[in-house]
Amino acid sequence: MNLLFDAFWRAVAYCLHPRVIFLSLLPLVLMVALTGGLAYFFWDAAMDGVRATLDGSELMGRGWAWLESVGAGNFKMVLVPLIVILLATPVIVVVCLLAVSLLMTPVMLRLVESRRFTGLERKKGGSFFAGLAWSLGSSVLALLAIVVSMPLWLIPPLVLVLPPLIWGWLTYRVMAYDALADHASVDERKELMRRHRMVLLGMGVFAGFLGAAPSLIWSLGMMTLVYAAVLVPMSIWLYTLVFAFASLWFAHFCLGALHALREEQAVATSSAASGLDVVDVQATVVSPTTLTQ
Repeated sequence: MNLLFDAFWRAVAYCLHPRVIFLSLLPLVLMVALTGGLAYFFWDAAMDGVRATLDGSELMGRGWAWLESVGAGNFKMVLVPLIVILLATPVIVVVCLLAVSLLMTPVMLRLVESRRFTGLERKKGGSFFAGLAWSLGSSVLALLAIVVSMPLWLIPPLVLVLPPLIWGWLTYRVMAYDALADHASVDERKELMRRHRMVLLGMGVFAGFLGAAPSLIWSLGMMTLVYAAVLVPMSIWLYTLVFAFASLWFAHFCLGALHALREEQAVATSSAASGLDVVDVQATVVSPTTLTQ
């Protein structure tokens, strides 16, 4: 537990480092350009598709009639773009996580290494392409889980629990691999993932709940649409900062755990060698006596 909380506070402190703040702007620029381009080409089509789906639903038709009867018929104008934004949010979160993993995590790992783990040997248990395949595969599984679980989001408590759990699992998978790819061997990475699985998953879920906070911006209703040009980049930057913090937290924890594992293995090896030395000495002392008998 000491390693967990020590890594947490170190990650918080590192997030205030000017270099980390500057790096967080790179995924922001990329994501704003990407979302702006997708909105330019697909926003109208997405709006029309959602509107047609809602109009084709008998249940929603009754809902619109009731809203019009109470003087809230304009709510439909707000609901349609909000649904489009909410449907796009999971994709934005996943792409933002991948952007942080590719653009920020390697630099932040070097920062952590240069300040705390300069003597830690790099065993290169993972490669760039293996890490990319691992991240993409995990992202596809997370998106499938989002799609499958969406009907359950209609149950009020679950909408606050399921998305952060899915983001947490994805964060744990991506960040833990990236933190250990350069320094740990394949066997060391598997051992650390097995030994600290629940702690790493808990870290990911905590980061997932932090990552869900920017989504609360969309609960502002009409104000969200009025200030979308400001709120969308702000929410993306918040996602970026959350994943940057998670990356630093996993880096401090995983490299610290790797250092402890190697010390443990060194002690075990030294003890085994000492035991062999004692056996050799005893054999040397006993042999002459045995021969004289």
